[in-house]
Amino acid sequence: MNRKVPDWIEGFLRCTENTEPSRAYRLWTAVASISSVLQRKCRLDWGTLTFYPNMYIVLVGPPAARKGTAMSLAKPLLDELQIKMAAEAITREALIRELKNSTDTLVTETGKMFFHSSLTIWSQELTVFLGYQNHQLMSDLTDWYDCRSQWIYRTKNSGTDEIIGVFVMLFGATTPDLLRSTMSLDAIGGGLTSRMIFIYEENKGKVCPYPAFSMEEKALFEDLKHDLARIHLLNGQFRTTQEFLKRWIEWYTWQERHPPFKDPRFAGYIERRANHIMKLAMICNASRCDDMIVTDTDLNRAIDILEGAEIKMTQALSGIGNLPNVNVMTKIMQDVGLTGKILFSDLLERHKHDIDKWGLEKILDSLAAMKFLRRIILPDDVEIVKVKRTELTEGRE
Repeated sequence: MNRKVPDWIEGFLRCTENTEPSRAYRLWTAVASISSVLQRKCRLDWGTLTFYPNMYIVLVGPPAARKGTAMSLAKPLLDELQIKMAAEAITREALIRELKNSTDTLVTETGKMFFHSSLTIWSQELTVFLGYQNHQLMSDLTDWYDCRSQWIYRTKNSGTDEIIGVFVMLFGATTPDLLRSTMSLDAIGGGLTSRMIFIYEENKGKVCPYPAFSMEEKALFEDLKHDLARIHLLNGQFRTTQEFLKRWIEWYTWQERHPPFKDPRFAGYIERRANHIMKLAMICNASRCDDMIVTDTDLNRAIDILEGAEIKMTQALSGIGNLPNVNVMTKIMQDVGLTGKILFSDLLERHKHDIDKWGLEKILDSLAAMKFLRRIILPDDVEIVKVKRTELTEGRE
C-alpha cells in the first residue's frame, strides 16, 4: 500500500497550519514523531560508526509560546501506534525499569532475530522530568544517547540490570528560566546539553481564536496517521547514494572551518553537529518514502532544518553564565530587541524586582559597549534604542 502524503513532515505542517505554535515548533514536533517510530529498528552504518535516528530535542520559550500545544498535536498519533513512552514525572530507578520493560524483538527478512529497547520521553514539562540538577539522571541520558548495544545498571542490592539495544528519543519543552534552574553551570556545554538541539522561539506563531481542524485537515490527519504507521514498519539499514557521499564530504569539510557560532557553551554541540545531520537525513528520507536510500536531497534538507534552528539556538542558554545578573541582562536584551526602542523608566519598571537603577545603568553600559543598543538623552528620560545591523555595517565602512 502506497503512502497517502508525499512527505510526512510537510503534511504535518500543512495539517497544523491553523494552530498557534510557530512553524519551528511544529517542524521539530514532526521530526520527533518520526524519530520515535523508527526506533532502534533502523540504522545507518558509516564506516566504523553506526547512527541511529534518536534525537534529544528541547523546545524553549516563554510560557505563552505554545510549546506544549505543538507537542500535543502529534501525541495522539504516537499513542495510537502504542509507542512506548516514559511517564512525565518519574524517578531514575523507575525510568531504568521502563527502559528495560520496553525491550522488543524484531525478526529481519533473513530470519535473524534481535532485541531492542526503544523508549520515547515526551515531556511537556522537561524540568519536572529531569528534576533539579539531577546529575545521575542526566548522566544516564548522556549514556543512552549513543544507543549502546548493552547498558548495565547495578542496583542498590548489588544486583545488575542489563538492557539490550538501548534507544531513547527525548522530546521536551521548558522555559529559559526553568532551564537555567535545572541545569548546573557545569552541565552546560558538555554532557547532556551537548547532545540536545534547542529550538527557541520568543512568541507563538500566530493568533488563532478558534484552532480547529477543517474537514480537509481532518482528512489529512487521517492520512498522516496511516503514513506514520507505515514509517513505523521500516526496519533495517539505511543506505546512501554516491551523490550523498559527495555532498557529505563537501559539507563536512566546510563546516569544520565554519562553526555556526563561537559561544563556548555550544562547543560540545558543534562537535556533535555532524551526528545530528546524519540522524536528520535518515528522518528526512523516512518522511518521504520507504526505500531507506538516503540521497543528497535528504542531506540538504537536513542541513537546512538544523541551520534554521541554529539561528536562535544560543538564545535558549542566554541567561546561563558566571556573570552576576546575566539572566536580567538577557531579559533586557529581549525587551529591547522585541520593542526596538524603550524608555529607561519603562525598562526599570519592568525589572524593578530584579535590579535597581544603578544596576540597570551598568547593564546598559555593557550592552552599549557591545553595540547592541544606543541611548538617546531626552529632557526627562533616556530612550534605549536597538542598534540595527545596517548601522553596524555602515560604521565599519
